[in-house]
Formats: sequence, structure tokens, C-alpha cells
Amino acid sequence: MRFASLGSGSEGNGLVVECGGTRLLADCGFGLADTVARLARLGVEAESFDAVLVTHEHDDHVGGVARFARKYKKPVWLTHGTLQASMAVMSGVANVQVFDCHQRFSIGAIEVEPYTVPHDAREPSQFVFGDGNVRLGLLTDAGSLTVHMREVLNNLDGFVLECNHDPELLRNSSYPERLKQRVGGRFGHLSNETAAELLAGLERGRLKHVVAAHLSQKNNRPALAVAALARALSCTEDWICVADQAQGFDWREI
Repeated sequence: MRFASLGSGSEGNGLVVECGGTRLLADCGFGLADTVARLARLGVEAESFDAVLVTHEHDDHVGGVARFARKYKKPVWLTHGTLQASMAVMSGVANVQVFDCHQRFSIGAIEVEPYTVPHDAREPSQFVFGDGNVRLGLLTDAGSLTVHMREVLNNLDGFVLECNHDPELLRNSSYPERLKQRVGGRFGHLSNETAAELLAGLERGRLKHVVAAHLSQKNNRPALAVAALARALSCTEDWICVADQAQGFDWREI
């Protein structure tokens, strides 16, 4: 299994996962031409995907999904709540598949394990991708941690983990107070410290890749996110990768 990012942040997100001839795109928050250009940077043709999966209806995750799916005739998988919240955006998509957040499903060679997260969306989910041997976890857009999240995310081989903000930078930012409370609240986004707390508490003997993702451009710094995760893992900081808004990150193989 290998994975790469088109970009990660409030201006757009997209994660490519491939294994055994199956290729999936988790979220697509970029315009069509931009998506195609970002895929080309990874050596991937847009026509080559088996499906697009959607975590939730916020524009930086779903904004480009329908145009991509219509253009390349790809199925889109999402929860019932996400579909209801994005009906207008999803107009014209011919193949829409609804999944249950508590039930695994397979697309080609990849098993997808969706799981629920606390976020201010209709029915948000995140994913663990597996092939029976290795597991890749994706967790962004969650305001807090749950027992279920901790259980699902144990024993990963790779982890793309939200480190959205540094609490002090958020407190001192120019954001309106209501937005500060939303971002830092239970249904907002994970801070560096909360992400590190999650990571420290997991069974992680198999972990080979950790990527800090969805960093706020105003309320975080890559060095702060990397330092927090490195402390949690007791590893050197150069072992932690950061997903960039403009470049994402290049292929990593499990």
C-alpha cells in the first residue's frame, strides 16, 4: 500500500491511497483543473481512480468531488448525513454509494473502515484503509477524542493525523471570538497537543509513517506540530512528515 496527498488545509484536501491495483481518492477540495495538475505531480491520471470517498460536507473536502466524479464517471462514497448536507453540490453525480459509519466495506483490493468523529458536520466520518496486512489511518476535522476513535486507530502502519492549531496562537489570533471557540471546541479541530495525546496513547509498535495534516496557516507552525508529535513518539523530529497546503506530500509506502 502507498499513499500521497494532493494538499491539506483549509483551502483544500485530498489523499490518494492505492493497493493491489485499486486506487482511491479520499476527499477532493480543489477545482477540477487544480486537482488534475496535483495528480499529475504524483504521476497519477485522473481516469485511474476506482472511487472517491468523502469525509464530510465542508467545502475544503467536498468542493471538487462532484465535478471530478462527473467528468471521469467515478462513484462517490459518503454517509447519508453527508449526502443530505451536500445535495446541491452532488447534483449530477450518477453513481452515489452510501455507507454506514459502523460497517466496513471493500472497494477492489482495499478494505475501508469508516469511523465517527466529533465535528460540526451532519454525519462526519474518517477512514482506516487496509489490505489484510497493513493499515493506514486518516484523521482530520475532529474537535476532540473518543474511546471509539482510540480503539479504531490502534495498531496502524501509517497515520495521517490532524494538527490543526497551536492553542496559544489561536487565542492570540485575529479570529473573531466565536470562530476561536468553534475551532478550539469539542466539534472543531485537533490541536497539536490533542493530536500528540492521541498518538501517545495508541498501540503503535507497527507505526512506520506519521504525517501531520490540516495545519492552520494562521494558527500553527510546522515546527510546533512536528515537535509535539515527536515528543509523543519519543522520536527525532525528522521522522515526522508535514502535509503542506500547496504540495501535500509525496508517495509514502507501507
